[in-house]
Amino acid sequence: MQRKAVALISGGLDSLLAVRVMQEQGIYVEGINFFTGFCVEGHTHAIRKKDQKKPKRNNALWCAEQLGIKLHIIDIVEEYKDVVFNPRYGYGANLNPCLDCKIFMVKKAREWMEAHDFDFIITGEVVGQRPKSQRKDTMPVVQKDSGIEDRLLRPLCARNLPPTLPEREGWVDRDKLYDFSGRSRKPQMALAKAFGFADYAQPAGGCCFLTDEQYSIKLQDLWQARGNKQYEMDDIMLLKVGRHIRPEPGYKLIISREEGEGKFLQGYRKQYPSLKTTSHAGPLCLIDGDFAEEQIEQAARIVARYSQGKNAPEVELEFRDTEGNTRLLTVPPLPPHELKKEWVV
Repeated sequence: MQRKAVALISGGLDSLLAVRVMQEQGIYVEGINFFTGFCVEGHTHAIRKKDQKKPKRNNALWCAEQLGIKLHIIDIVEEYKDVVFNPRYGYGANLNPCLDCKIFMVKKAREWMEAHDFDFIITGEVVGQRPKSQRKDTMPVVQKDSGIEDRLLRPLCARNLPPTLPEREGWVDRDKLYDFSGRSRKPQMALAKAFGFADYAQPAGGCCFLTDEQYSIKLQDLWQARGNKQYEMDDIMLLKVGRHIRPEPGYKLIISREEGEGKFLQGYRKQYPSLKTTSHAGPLCLIDGDFAEEQIEQAARIVARYSQGKNAPEVELEFRDTEGNTRLLTVPPLPPHELKKEWVV
C-alpha cells in the first residue's frame, strides 16, 4: 500500500528537498502552500526595478512543477489575523509570530490531511535553523499544539529527533533520512546537487514580510494610527510599496519610488485621494487617513520634494479625490531640512 504525505511547500530549498527525499522512498506527496498576505513572493516582488534580475515566478508552484506533484494554494488571510494579533508564544525580533504561525499551518495541514485521507505531514524544517520555530525544544510544541503529534515527519533532520509514526511503522526508512542541524545551508545545497537541482530559491531572510524590521515598523504605525490591530488585505499590500510618510497623526502619504510602484498605486486611486506632479516628472502619492483642507498643501509640498522639480521655485500637482474630481495645486517643494525624520515611517 503506497502511503501518502502532504508537504508544506514554501517555495524554498528545504521543502523542495524534503519532498524529494520522500519520493525517493516511494511516498506519494501532494503540497500545500498557505497564502497569508504577508508572503514575500507572489505580488510586489515583480514591480520593482531592483528585482528585475530575479526570475518572475511563484517559487511554490515552480517547486511543485520540478517535483511533479499537485500543489494546493490555500488562502488563510482572514483566519491568520488572529495569529498576527494574539500570538500565544509572542513575536520574534519583529512582528513575526513564527512559532504560532508554524503551529497554525501544521494544524490547517492536519485538517486537510484528515479530510483527504492522507497518512502524515512532512516539512522542510531543520533543527536549529530558525531561532524561534525550529529549535529542538519548540519542535515538540508544534506537534502537540497542532494536534498532529507523531504524524509530522521532518525528513531533513529526522535522525536528530525521536522516531515518528511513519518511521516506526516502516512507511519510511529512518536510515535514509537526514540529520541536518544548524543555520548552515551547505548540507542542503550538497543534497540539492546530488538530486540534480541546479536552480532553486536562494535563502535570503525568509519568505514572510513580518520578519522584516521596516515592514513591522510600518504595520505598528498603521495599528497605532487606527487605534486597533485590524488590517485588510489592501493595507498589508500597500505596506510593501513606496515611501510611507506621516506628517500628522491622522494621515500618511504613500509615495511611489519608481515607475513600477507608481503604476501599482494607480490601481488604488478610487480608494484613496491622490497627488501627482504635472509640471515635472514625479511620483504618485496616495493619502491614507483623515486630513484637513490645509493639509493637502502640506502633502503636495512633500510630494513635490520627490519630483524632478525639487529644486524649482514651484511645482504643479493634480489633486484627485476618490470620486475622480481633480484640481490643480501650485506649491514650492518642501526643503529637505523641513522633512522631519520622525515623519518617515
